[in-house]
Amino acid sequence: GIALPHVQASELAQFTKPQNTSMIDFLVRVVPDNAVAAFANGDVLQVLIFAVLFGAGLVAVGEPGRPLAHELERLSATLFRVIGIVMRVAPIGAFGAMAFTIGRFGLAALVPLASLMLAVYITMALFVIIVLGVIAQIAGFSIFALLRTIRDELLLVLGTSSTETVLPQLMDKLVRIGCSRTTVGLVVPTGYSFNQDGSAIYLSICALFIAQAYGIDLSLGQEVGLFAVLMLTSKGAAGVTGSGFVVLAGVVSASGVLPVEGLALLLGVERFMSEARALTNLIGNSVATLVIARHEGDISREAIGPAVASPPDAIPVAVSQGGVAVPA
Repeated sequence: GIALPHVQASELAQFTKPQNTSMIDFLVRVVPDNAVAAFANGDVLQVLIFAVLFGAGLVAVGEPGRPLAHELERLSATLFRVIGIVMRVAPIGAFGAMAFTIGRFGLAALVPLASLMLAVYITMALFVIIVLGVIAQIAGFSIFALLRTIRDELLLVLGTSSTETVLPQLMDKLVRIGCSRTTVGLVVPTGYSFNQDGSAIYLSICALFIAQAYGIDLSLGQEVGLFAVLMLTSKGAAGVTGSGFVVLAGVVSASGVLPVEGLALLLGVERFMSEARALTNLIGNSVATLVIARHEGDISREAIGPAVASPPDAIPVAVSQGGVAVPA
């Protein structure tokens, strides 16, 4: 019952422009030529590579590098506070974006796509409750207790459709629960790039939706192959709001099976599905961090459950020899 869009493939060229990149080119591109440019361009993989190398260098230097580590603590605390100020007004911008979508397409245009949105939300809810719930139970904590603990972060992600907006406070809360700063500092940023649970679900369902809307009967082999590619490409879907749609556009145009014009069907509800995948990504990364912390012995099985349910209000601090207050 979907009215197929009358659009030309050229209208979606900005999303489907082919990228002829070999594996060698990709690996070379991951290594930043300029650390400042990597930050300025928002290239998460390059920033991660630089951060790991810089951290390894600080560890190798030893005691002479400790003052620099303390200054970086101060700098990060300041930057996190600035992000917090900006995020207080971010929901206003999100409201404007959603109002524009409804104002342009109208509520009537969104009604036929309600089944797609419902399928995405139900699938992600089942994934969180069943899959992540079982993993959390094995690690010794309740997924529902975790959801209550990070409810403030979930509400902010719901308003901004981006997990990047809650990175500082999420890391702070996970440290308060009992994860070491080393574990949190490595797992959370890495998960933001590679642990995209919600994006993988979103990409797969949307690909099937386009196939069904155009009456394309995919074989089991085509479905499995398409899902495998989408799961891998979801690892590069981190970025600003809407980056998942760009990844989907690239895969659809490269598949040779699905019509590129079908992407226009998703534009009206893209914002709403972006919220769902951002929420699922955030929950998945939180669970992953706690599981790794439990595996690394940061917190015992007996302590992780109560800590997740009722995290301390503040991070305990210890004063170093230089008089700088740093997280214990």
